[in-house]
Amino acid sequence: MTVTRRIATGFAALAGAALLLTGCGHGSTATAGPPSSSSSSGSTDDAKLKDMQQKVDSAESAAAQADSDATRNN
Repeated sequence: MTVTRRIATGFAALAGAALLLTGCGHGSTATAGPPSSSSSSGSTDDAKLKDMQQKVDSAESAAAQADSDATRNN
């Protein structure tokens, strides 16, 4: 596996882990209270979602570029 492919795979894994952690973060413990008013506002959630989507898109783009590079080099 080439260095570029490893980096792209790492980014994709990091983005996936971030999605899992973000999606499971609220209310995942028994002692957690209700979410604060700032975290439950629609605009804050939309901004977080947009930011996470950009990260996932970047990781997918990097992975596609690594695949293209690997195909071209082999």
